[in-house]
Amino acid sequence: MVIDVKGIVKKYVTGTIDFTALKGIDLTIDKGEFTSIMGPSGSGKSTFMNILGCLDRFDSGTFILNGKNVSNLNDNELAYIRNKEIGFVFQAFNLLPRMTILENVELPMAYAGLPIKERREKALIALEKVGLSDRVKHRPNEISGGQKQRVAIARAIVNSPAVIMADEPTGNLDTKSSVEIMKIFQQLNNEGATVIMVTHEPEIAKHTKRVVRFRDGEIVSDEEVKDRIIL
Repeated sequence: MVIDVKGIVKKYVTGTIDFTALKGIDLTIDKGEFTSIMGPSGSGKSTFMNILGCLDRFDSGTFILNGKNVSNLNDNELAYIRNKEIGFVFQAFNLLPRMTILENVELPMAYAGLPIKERREKALIALEKVGLSDRVKHRPNEISGGQKQRVAIARAIVNSPAVIMADEPTGNLDTKSSVEIMKIFQQLNNEGATVIMVTHEPEIAKHTKRVVRFRDGEIVSDEEVKDRIIL
């Protein structure tokens, strides 16, 4: 298993208001799965995604990520896990505007302390995988939204993470670009990548293999996608 969570509880306290966002979540995700997480606003899906990405802490329960218990790690240890084990793809792309496409993809490896030559080689391979080897010297403001998301995917995979976590990766894209992005995720998954994606779009979820639905801080369904769209 890449992900194994048991009894995850997350509470928020504001003044006298005590709100439980996650009410004892149990979930396992095996290596090579392609899972979408869905649910209405306030269902807990984004909170859960932040916990899986080691971006937020939880109040009780256990979380095993790629064989390592990350439940009680300190901030520095969590930062190391995020860089080594997780590749993030966000709706807003989160590219640095003053850097070239190539430099943006190199960033996670720079944080990991890899030599410049190795960073360059791996970044070029990742960009070739997403079809952007001819855009390496461009900056983010010189490419389209779909291309920006492809850069974000290249950056996410460059460290060969245990899991790719995508938060509404098609939310800012038109239909054609969305399909192109989902095709890339499917290709990566076919090559063995584990992908977990939050989406509110049923048509996007149909490109994945499994759908986990949240409501009111609980998992209400966990099903295989039977009418899957394969690109």
